[in-house]
Amino acid sequence: MGLSVEKSHGPDHFDVIVIGAGVSGINTAYRLQSELPDVTFAVLEGRDAIGGTWDLFKFPGVRSDSDMYSFGFAWNPWPYSQPVGKGHLIKEYLRSSIAKYQLDYHFHFKHKVVSMDWSSKAQQWDLTINHNDIMKHYTAGTVILGTGYYDYENPRPSIIPGLDDFKGKVIHPQFWPEDYDYTGKKMVIVGSGATAITLLPNLAKKAAKVTMVQRSPSYVASLPNRKISWLSASYLRLWYIFYSYTGAMLCLWFPNYMRKTFRKQTIKQLPDSVNVDLHFRPRYSPWEQRLCMSPDGDFFKAFHQPNTDIVTGIIKRVTEKTVEMENGQIIDADVIVTATGLTMQFGGKIDIKVDGELVKWNEKFIWNGTMLQDIPNFFFIAGYARAAWTLGADSCAFIIIRFLKLLSQQQATVGTPRIPEAAKFPPHKYFPLSSTYSMEAEARLPLYGNSGPWKRKRDSPPADLIHAHWGDITTDLQLSI
Repeated sequence: MGLSVEKSHGPDHFDVIVIGAGVSGINTAYRLQSELPDVTFAVLEGRDAIGGTWDLFKFPGVRSDSDMYSFGFAWNPWPYSQPVGKGHLIKEYLRSSIAKYQLDYHFHFKHKVVSMDWSSKAQQWDLTINHNDIMKHYTAGTVILGTGYYDYENPRPSIIPGLDDFKGKVIHPQFWPEDYDYTGKKMVIVGSGATAITLLPNLAKKAAKVTMVQRSPSYVASLPNRKISWLSASYLRLWYIFYSYTGAMLCLWFPNYMRKTFRKQTIKQLPDSVNVDLHFRPRYSPWEQRLCMSPDGDFFKAFHQPNTDIVTGIIKRVTEKTVEMENGQIIDADVIVTATGLTMQFGGKIDIKVDGELVKWNEKFIWNGTMLQDIPNFFFIAGYARAAWTLGADSCAFIIIRFLKLLSQQQATVGTPRIPEAAKFPPHKYFPLSSTYSMEAEARLPLYGNSGPWKRKRDSPPADLIHAHWGDITTDLQLSI
């Protein structure tokens, strides 16, 4: 299917440009190639490799925090027997997915998009790209952002009193130094999220001592890291989607029961020496913040070793060689790992303009979970907070495909979401979680309404998938030639 109005363009023009070669970009590339074989498209990636998150993170034990049967692509199932995928296997899986469907041709590396400007006169996007410090321009009828939801260059600042006085090594997991040898080191992990829970059992294999220091506890669920043998490959994905979604819903519907269930499971897995009420009793209900996963209970097993410990409380200060807590406890440290979270960010730091006017994300409402109010032919890929990211990314991709087909059918070139003048709905925050990093970012994120195509998406994978395939995508969408 070609776009309906032909224009004269140079070699750097595409019908569609996808920005980002991570999971979202790869999935979108496959959907475009398979569903719209006549549409020209390119995937632009600022880094020199595919993978996004999985190319960036290299800390010890890096792995998925969702099962890979649901996180993997629907069109190329996760081939390994472990549901929780290690970082290097995920990277290999992404490479093999691209090779299997011959998507390589579409990827352009070291093409960092600096800015993009929609011209109503030309009816296209003009993208300014830094390629090896040479600025170049691409144009496209439609642009899709697959840039993820956090800042790759600047992690969330670690506000720890006295950290600058520390004479040892300070590492943020987002920038773990390659080949760093921590054998025999006394290591302190500051944080209680998925990264900290991944690091502790892996660092303990070589470090002399590993202490996890948390301000408050998180929920941690053990997942058997082996596939269900009685399920065929074709049903594994459906099972894990159902399992994770049902678990999240139970937590939301029956929080007290699930809180007790987590407590019982936690007590079973920990040694008697660990104070469960102090270190494993979160202040919030399950899934009010993201649930952390522990494959085969490796996090809990680590506390049965003599070189691991957990401390809960407020850090008073860091000295040259220690971490001092407000309760007077002193922790010796050679290395401090600041696993204190990510800086959330939409748009990959790209300046986006419409006819010269800068787009401010936090002033825009979201249409059908993937377009922004008043921005023509523009999509951003968004996944789930309480389910595998890729499920949401695929729902976005199907809406994009239907949008492009709609333009062709209606002999239009431009589609722009518009809020009706009579519509007045209160804004709803983007993320449904209460995690500190997400709460801090709300002022920078786009908004949901409470009705029609402006209502929140990415809460229910089954409902979103049905809507993406067959739901209404014409309401409040202005088409023009």
